[in-house]
Amino acid sequence: MQRQGKAKTPRRPGHKKTSNTEKDPVGVYCRIRPLGADDEECCVEMISNTTIQLHPPDGLKANRNGDFKETQYSFKKVFGIQTTQKELFEDVAKPLIEDLIQCKNGLLFTYGVTGSGKTFTMTGSPGQGGLLPRSLDMLFNSISPYQAKRYVFKPDDKNGLEIQSQVDALLERQKRENMQSVPKTPVSRQKADPEFADMISPEQACKYDSVDEDSSYSVFVSYIEIYNNYIYDLLEDAPFDPIRPKWLGGGTPVRNTEFVTPQSKILREDQNHNMYVAGCVEVEVKSTEEAFEVFWKGQKKRRIANTQLNRESSRSHSVFIVKLAQAPLDADGDHILQDKNQVNVSQLCLVDLAGSERTSRTRAEGNRLREAGNINQSLMTLRTCIEVLRENQMCGTNKMVPYRDSKVTHLFKNYFDGEGKVRMIVCVNPKADDYDETMLVMRFAEMTQEVEVARPVDRAIYALPAGRRHRNQAFKEELSRRLEERGGPSNADDPELMNQLIDSLPALPACELLDATDDQTLPRLVEVLERRHRIRQMMTKQFSKAAITLKSMLQDFDSNFSAKENFIHDQRGKLGEKDKVISSQKTELERLENKSKTLEYKIDILQKTTNIYEEDKRSLQQELETREQRLHRELSERKRMEQRMQGMVADTKHKWEKECERRVNAKQLEMQNQLWVKDEKLKQLKAIVTESSSGSAGPTERPDKPQRPSREKDRPATQKRSASPSPMPTAPPVHQRHRRSHSTGGEKWVDHTPSTNLELDTVMQPIIPNAIKVSAPSEKALAKCHKYVLTHQELASDGEIHTKLIKGDVFKTRGGGQAVQFTDIETLKQECPTASSSRKRRSGSGTDDQENRVPAVSSSHVDQKRRKPWGNGCEK
Repeated sequence: MQRQGKAKTPRRPGHKKTSNTEKDPVGVYCRIRPLGADDEECCVEMISNTTIQLHPPDGLKANRNGDFKETQYSFKKVFGIQTTQKELFEDVAKPLIEDLIQCKNGLLFTYGVTGSGKTFTMTGSPGQGGLLPRSLDMLFNSISPYQAKRYVFKPDDKNGLEIQSQVDALLERQKRENMQSVPKTPVSRQKADPEFADMISPEQACKYDSVDEDSSYSVFVSYIEIYNNYIYDLLEDAPFDPIRPKWLGGGTPVRNTEFVTPQSKILREDQNHNMYVAGCVEVEVKSTEEAFEVFWKGQKKRRIANTQLNRESSRSHSVFIVKLAQAPLDADGDHILQDKNQVNVSQLCLVDLAGSERTSRTRAEGNRLREAGNINQSLMTLRTCIEVLRENQMCGTNKMVPYRDSKVTHLFKNYFDGEGKVRMIVCVNPKADDYDETMLVMRFAEMTQEVEVARPVDRAIYALPAGRRHRNQAFKEELSRRLEERGGPSNADDPELMNQLIDSLPALPACELLDATDDQTLPRLVEVLERRHRIRQMMTKQFSKAAITLKSMLQDFDSNFSAKENFIHDQRGKLGEKDKVISSQKTELERLENKSKTLEYKIDILQKTTNIYEEDKRSLQQELETREQRLHRELSERKRMEQRMQGMVADTKHKWEKECERRVNAKQLEMQNQLWVKDEKLKQLKAIVTESSSGSAGPTERPDKPQRPSREKDRPATQKRSASPSPMPTAPPVHQRHRRSHSTGGEKWVDHTPSTNLELDTVMQPIIPNAIKVSAPSEKALAKCHKYVLTHQELASDGEIHTKLIKGDVFKTRGGGQAVQFTDIETLKQECPTASSSRKRRSGSGTDDQENRVPAVSSSHVDQKRRKPWGNGCEK
């Protein structure tokens, strides 16, 4: 058994395109269809074979200048209303078939508004075959003598082909023929469909003459449609098919509700980065008729519908893929070369795009409206991809092309990247009602012509001599001719056989006599000749025995043949009787078929009515589900909004509670300060009244008004003092052992002073060098320092303001944060000596009061409560 090989789809070497890569523009052609009626207004005029001109209809408004605007558009070639299908094929599709045979890929698609003749251009009609049937006919006319046997090439479901030996292919054929459950591949001997039987006349057939005769070919076809941006296989058999779907006279399908819903296919990328439809059925065809039958099988399943603008409007994009496998013959020219590196697979995609349409004109509703939206969206994505490609090539940008936004552009991504030749036929309906849509189509076609596609690279030629097939055929013909001349398989007169027979006999010794007395040469020669004679007699006897045996065998065969003839005669008599029974059964079968057709017609009517009700039911269910989903979304959105508002209310409430608490505390402190000031004024007034009423001699010096450093309005009076009052001589120093300047600047401090603290205009103020002042502690500030001090103010029972400096050490926590451990508290207190002097006057005599009276100045002293030794870095 020969080793299997695997064929791969050809791909240009490397992904990066060099600057010197040859590129060709996208070939854009225009075809104008005839008007439906002679009295219709025409808005398209063919000026030359490459230019058309659009005339606005009479009802269109004038432009700004008051004149009608006429526009001209140029194409590679324009085909008028008199153009035949053959002429269109010769200029557009024939070069793509030639490239397909030369192992190059191709893409051909039709584009235009609905009802512009795209399907007619691609498919055609009886007597006027379109591009697709003519392409298949040319392909099989060219490679028909060089086709490989069926199942020699086998798809591997990964966009590649496996090569099987002749024995494996024969086993595969027998297996397919014996499998009853698997539908057989249609053969060319079957009767072709009547709608495709007369598409191409014999005189219009053409072929490609430069076909490589030393290669074997095989053709695989597949047919898919892209419906609502989903890919469906039109050649896939339904899992349950009791009654075939019926078609109305206009080609409109009547859906069978007993069919299982077809599953959509997905796009995948093979190892050569080529896009393909995974799980798509690929049928091997051997003739044009067989390919027609496969195409018609898928065409019956394609989705079409009746709209206001087109009686048979395509509701999906159809893609017919022709894949050609080519493998060279071996050196003998008899079998296919089992080398996967020498196998080429090329493909041609024939695409019939659905027409763009405006819902305001088609009046589509329900499913038709959804189909129109998906069709327009996919065509818009194609336009966007062409625009981005054009901008990247003309402006040198590198924008990403949105191929994945649509299945159509994603499937043909490789062609625009340089995997083959791309050609587009723009179909135009010249009637005035399509003027606006035609204008958009013309702009898109004009832009598409500016896009350049890299030219595909030719495959390397294998190093085998040419003419191998011809030499092998000539040898076989000569061999069969000689066998016929001899009347059987005997080849005794063949020089090669005679030479082999002579070589099998004993060799003759040297026969040259050099001496008359030589008595050895002749006896040796006689001995060899006698030996050869005995061998010859032995061979003659064996041949005679073989001839006698063969003669007896022939006699036995003759007797058996006569017995077989008698048996065949008897069987023929029985066969005649069976034929009579079959004819009667055929009559009965025809009667039953007529009855079945009548029942099927009734079933079709019932199915159509059922389909209408089912569609209404599905539309109502979809509308109900949509409203329920909308209601659920609104309820969930309302709940989220309520939760959000509750959180905002809670946050705002908490914020204002803190703000109110802060303002109340500040107001309380302010009121207490005012109350203290009033008390001091009353005390001073009382002291003055008491002193004036005593009438004692001496200077009547009125005490100064007590100063309150924390009040804003008393600050100017405090700033007028030139020097701070000297401390009382009797007051002992507080904590003299503490040295505040022990290590100035050794450590950094976080000076936390809340914004609610009052400013005290005292002489002694806490000064901390290398400190970061903050109004609220933060982790960022704590991470930069080693010490922490909090300045806290509170009102004492005697009305004085006490300032506390709460100190601590900053250290890191296990979780990566910062923490403070408080180690010391320092208290700063401010007093007014006026109150103490008044108390002394009330308890002592008037002389003592006069001697102890001092100016009303403010003094401050420091009390320290130490828990642990202070850290250095605090200075006052």
